[in-house]
Parts: sequence; structure tokens; C-alpha cells
Amino acid sequence: MTQTVFIDGAAGTTGLEIAERLAGRSEFALIALPDAERKDAARRAEALNGADFVVLCLPDAAAIEAVGMVTSPDVRIIDASTAHRVAPGWAYGFPELSAAQRDAIAGSKRVSNPGCYPTGFLALVAPLVAAGIIARDAQLSVNAVSGYSGGGKELIARFEADEDIGFRSYGLNLAHKHVPEMTKGAGLVHPPLFAPAVVPVYRGMLVEVPLNFGAATADAAFEALAAHFDGSPLVSVRRAADESELLLRKSDEATDRMELMLYASPDGTQIRLVARLDNLGKGASGACVQNLNIMAGLPETAGLRL
Repeated sequence: MTQTVFIDGAAGTTGLEIAERLAGRSEFALIALPDAERKDAARRAEALNGADFVVLCLPDAAAIEAVGMVTSPDVRIIDASTAHRVAPGWAYGFPELSAAQRDAIAGSKRVSNPGCYPTGFLALVAPLVAAGIIARDAQLSVNAVSGYSGGGKELIARFEADEDIGFRSYGLNLAHKHVPEMTKGAGLVHPPLFAPAVVPVYRGMLVEVPLNFGAATADAAFEALAAHFDGSPLVSVRRAADESELLLRKSDEATDRMELMLYASPDGTQIRLVARLDNLGKGASGACVQNLNIMAGLPETAGLRL
């Protein structure tokens, strides 16, 4: 049976990429509003309440408003904004986070899509916290760089107009909106020190967590990550060796996969954990479609870029 999907904010980068992944799929039919009706409250409310699934690709305040407009008890919502990522009653849309998470998503009417940086951070850290390798009261740092498409239309326009930008560090007030979901999702007591940056590539990101242990821990950390993601169709884990550099290329293709890498000192006491993913793929649109598939009872990777 074909199920209907309304993407509120379909003209944005995330919305457009979700629509591309759903194009040509017989399981879903998109409800689209003409440009002139996108800001018409009555028409939006009709679309929001008339769909089987609603995907919100909106700023936080607008996403909260849209949820308030949904009065039908049958509508199921995926919110790609930050607004509901740590909110009660919302399932966190990272199926690989734990053994129970996929079922929580499948059974929920309200799913909050993870942020791109938290996706990489949690994939690296949450399994090691669960295994007792990283203490829950550890004080971690995370360094990350993303392609400029993650900042939406304004940042895309800025980077494409100012080709002299080589590196943009931000979040310098140490109060980035992704930190609460990183802390909660990993089960940490203390929020990690988060240092995000943007580089002049359109898509792609690297998320790195450095760890320093008093004893050799690299083997145990790798085994825990490999076991956690064993059989995952989208997340791979490898023990990196003999590499002198790790690159993001401007020519990197879109993907909904994520690769986790572990680099270690010879004695195994110092580790650099790195996640490489597409900020528009597993970090946004691909994750939305993965969650939509799970909620609709369809193959998890249908329509994804593998």
C-alpha cells in the first residue's frame, strides 16, 4: 500500500535530498504544496494532517510550530531539526545506537532525526561507554570538520561567494546546540568539549574523538566497536594502519554510509577515533529516509545511496 509523505520545508537542502531518495519509489507518494501555498497556514495544516508521514526540514521554532499544528492522531512525524532531540516522548532516530533503538523508532509516532556531528560522535563513543571502556564521567573532547552544505542556504551562498575562506571555526561560545544530544545519547555525565569547523567542500565530514588511557586499550576498543556494528548495512568499522593522512575531497560522492576508523599509538594507550560520513547523507537526509523506512515497515536501506 502506498503511504503519503509531506515534507515541510521541501525547498531546503535536506528536504530536496529526501525527495530525491523517495523519487520513483512506489511505497510512497509525496504531498507537495505549490510555492504560493507553502506559507498558507490553512493549506499547511491540511497537508500536515492529511499525510501518513510528515518530515520536518525546518528551523527549530518552525518545527515546534508545525508539530503543534498536527491534530490527527494517525500522523507520524520525523523532525530533522534540533528541536526535539532530547525531548520526552520522542524516539531518537539513530537505529544503530543500541539494540533497542530500531524497535523504538519502528513503534514511535514522533522521531527526532540526529544531528550530523552527533551521529559521528555517538557512533564512536556510545558503544565504548556501554562496554565500560569509556567511563560515564569521562571528560571528552570532539573535533570535527564539515562541508559547508551543512549550514543551509545562507552558509552555502557565503562559501560559494567567498572562495577565499579556507577554514571556519565556530561554536566558540562552547554552547553548541548539538552538545545536549551528544551527552544524553552517549550516556555521559559531563558534556563533551565540542570544536566544530567548516571547510570549503560541499559535502562530507570527519568527526574525531581523541582518547588517552593509562593502559593498552586499542584492541578492546576496536573489538567493542566491531561487535556493536557487526552486520550493519550502513556502518563499517576498521582498524586503520599505515596511513599518513585522511582526506575530504571536493569530488567525494554522496553516500548514506558511515565509516568508523581507529588509529592507535604503538603501545595502544592513545587512540584517535574518527567517523567519516556525508553530512547530507547519514548526517541528515539519508538518516531521515532510513527512519522513514523503519517506521513504515520497509527494508531499512530502500532508496538509500549505498
